[in-house]
Amino acid sequence: MNMSPKSFLFLFLFLFSLAFTYGQEGLPRLRISENQRFMITEDCEPFFWMADTAWELFHRCDREEAAFYLKKRAEQGFNVVQAVALAEIDGLQSPNPYGETPLIGLDPRQPNPAYFSHVDKVVEMAAAEGIYIALLPTWGDKVFTHSWGKGPEVFTEENARSFGKWIGNRYKDQSNIIWVIGGDRNPREGTSDVAIWRALAAGIVEGTGGQDKALMTFHPQPAGPGGSSNWFHNDEWLDFNMHQTGHCANQPTYQKISYDYNLQPVKPTLDGEPLYEDHPNCFNAKELGYSLPEDIRRIMYWNVFAGAFGQTYGCHDVWQMYTTDREGINGPLRPWKVALDLPMANQMKHLKNLMLSRPFLTRIPAPEMIPANQEDNTDFVIATRDSEGSYAMVYFPTGQSKAVNCKPLNSRLLKVTWYDPRTGNQIDAGIISKAPSNTFVPPSSGGKGHDWVLILDAV
Repeated sequence: MNMSPKSFLFLFLFLFSLAFTYGQEGLPRLRISENQRFMITEDCEPFFWMADTAWELFHRCDREEAAFYLKKRAEQGFNVVQAVALAEIDGLQSPNPYGETPLIGLDPRQPNPAYFSHVDKVVEMAAAEGIYIALLPTWGDKVFTHSWGKGPEVFTEENARSFGKWIGNRYKDQSNIIWVIGGDRNPREGTSDVAIWRALAAGIVEGTGGQDKALMTFHPQPAGPGGSSNWFHNDEWLDFNMHQTGHCANQPTYQKISYDYNLQPVKPTLDGEPLYEDHPNCFNAKELGYSLPEDIRRIMYWNVFAGAFGQTYGCHDVWQMYTTDREGINGPLRPWKVALDLPMANQMKHLKNLMLSRPFLTRIPAPEMIPANQEDNTDFVIATRDSEGSYAMVYFPTGQSKAVNCKPLNSRLLKVTWYDPRTGNQIDAGIISKAPSNTFVPPSSGGKGHDWVLILDAV
């Protein structure tokens, strides 16, 4: 086709304007489902929270590094990144790659626009990759430094509300923001901690223009019996609960998810900081070694099958954006760009894909399907199912056979499939007749690493 230079220029500008307009379109906003158990888009599509922990993203990464990180995580299937504005690692006084610190004179009433212009760009880049930012306005050491973190403690009720209003207003038009109050701190009794966090949340609500425009939670330290629910479950601003189940391998994390799941009023719940990949087990690498993929994977499936609406992943090298020319915190093993391809970072998507492969918004925990008494150890088998009886899934952590009560499923015949959580591959195991107690033998056994998901579909 022959085209004059003027026509070619017109076509080029037209196509460029289309590309620019497309790039500027925001992600659909997220909200809580009608049954208060899950997260959905404003278009009512199910949203499985598959998050990575990149606490230092805004503080330590320049735009080229941030783009590299976000592109990689998007390719791996992640749809949420948890990051902090006033970061953990000397975030108030150590500048970002452009020489900027976030507050003028360490005053929360005077945010530095030059610092936040970089945050703006990273938030926009995330949206372009289909990623939501779970944004912590501040790490908790700016409220309570305790024995770790450099602080300084700069927040009061008054300036927390002021800062919340400012940052809420700044990002009110960004549809890919989820707000996370807290930052690895549990409120202390007899202090103003709870009041400060509530003031920050109130400021964000005011800045964004209303509670319905500020999807929000709270990130605690490990706690019990709940996480954020211990202090804020009845607060209107808390839309969903979040746990930090911590960095030890052998914990019955499903108990904490179950605790939140059974609270009133009903709110969604998830584990926002589990055992990280490449993390010293219980912070004791010398005696306990480093985390293993099979431990991380087990915790994730336990949590989701217990009723969580999604799951956060973390890597010890990545959250701190470790490089060999930086002092590492708690013994990172490799530079963050190398760590992006560790096994569990590439296996997370199999959990998300599995959960979205069947009706999502009617899914419930199904402890009644495992009738035998079980010890709280690595062999613990856990089930989830459709409340309408169309399917069930049972997670076998170590490949041990188990009797399953199939009565909740609504057909006489059941299609049996084994799902490999390491690869996402499926094995067709045929059709069986439903019985009050069917015993199932996974494709392999032998302890940790031989985990399988049994899928039962009513036919």
